[in-house]
Amino acid sequence: MSHAMMISLGLLVVCFVIRMPIAIGMIISSTLYLAVKGMDPSVVVEIFTSKMYNNFILLAVPLFIFAANIMNSSKVTDKIFDFSKVLVGRWKGGLGHVNVIASLIFSGMTGSAVADASGLGIMEIEAMRKEGYDDGFSAAITAGSAVIGPIFPPSIPLVIYGVIAGASIGNLFLAGMVPGIILALALCIYVCYIANKRNYPSGKRYAGMEFVRMTVSAIPALLTPVILLMGIYTGIMTATEAGAVAALYALIISVFAYRSITLPEFMQVLKNTVRSTGQIGIMLGAAYVFSYVIAVENLPSLAGSLILSFATTKVSFLIFVNIILFILGMLLDSAVLQLVLLPILCPIAQSLGIDMVHFGVVFTLNTMIGLCTPPFGMLLFIVTGISGEKMNTIIKEVMPMVFVMVLVLILVTFVPDVIMWLPRLFGR
Repeated sequence: MSHAMMISLGLLVVCFVIRMPIAIGMIISSTLYLAVKGMDPSVVVEIFTSKMYNNFILLAVPLFIFAANIMNSSKVTDKIFDFSKVLVGRWKGGLGHVNVIASLIFSGMTGSAVADASGLGIMEIEAMRKEGYDDGFSAAITAGSAVIGPIFPPSIPLVIYGVIAGASIGNLFLAGMVPGIILALALCIYVCYIANKRNYPSGKRYAGMEFVRMTVSAIPALLTPVILLMGIYTGIMTATEAGAVAALYALIISVFAYRSITLPEFMQVLKNTVRSTGQIGIMLGAAYVFSYVIAVENLPSLAGSLILSFATTKVSFLIFVNIILFILGMLLDSAVLQLVLLPILCPIAQSLGIDMVHFGVVFTLNTMIGLCTPPFGMLLFIVTGISGEKMNTIIKEVMPMVFVMVLVLILVTFVPDVIMWLPRLFGR
């Protein structure tokens, strides 16, 4: 490693310690590297702009963010929650199951864990509180079920992975469907166990006509994932075009089907979308610049030689990556892990013959589990703010759910056929 790279990494560590946004830190450290090496620092601007504005697939990110914001500002989340109650609410611990199923449905519209927890989470925790559920458990299952969002398609993290790793977005979406469903089933099984242990109540049984009425009311919302996934996998639309359709459809059903969004709320949706898009855009641009520096320094090759010295097979490499990601996921945001580690790990995975779609699902699921792990899990902070419950109580309740998620991760990692049969059957 050159002196310029050591200075650059030192500056990046300092930026992280002083809590500077990681994307800004990566840009600053990359610029310093180029300056110390005697290269033209304007390369940073050139890479940032050319990579960002020549990548059509990146348009999917702000479009899905817009769709998520629209749904959270209208009655779409209410309809999803009501439909989930009709579907599974009558079971023992019914609202716990509703929490999980609602997250699975909502994930087929937005692909964002934060949107799930902050949108559905408010009504889920309040409803569970009224039925006598412990606040800690209610907040924990809200955080745990939100992890499904970035796994089940469409998924913003999988789009970002595909852009960085060069993997097919459509195949990544297909590969995410089965683990998303398995994760939902695993959490429902855990809810069953806790509900019987603590004697949580069963929900209301809905009569035939009431079931039909609430289901029909939810149909416009439920059609969203059907339209998106059918459009993508039949070849009618790309992932980016699906994002545009999702945004337009969310706006149409909010205005005309549910008549639940006002002009001031719409303006706030636009502001929130622009803000989130700007944050993600800066992070991706910084990743491109940092990847250029890493390539110049030949770090992927050096890191690959080091890792391959003790992780010589697919299995040992995947074990190593999962352990490292799980530990780092407790300390760093999932976006940081994507930006910093993917340019290094992807070439190694490819050299070992690991399918990049399979690796993408493993990487994404592991980093999303990190959203629920202390001390810096983003979802923990969100549900703490929503519920008003103490963080240590939520952590105590969420850790068994993290164990369940890790079991699903192990299955996805070492039995790739469980998730790869769909991309092989329908992928392009």
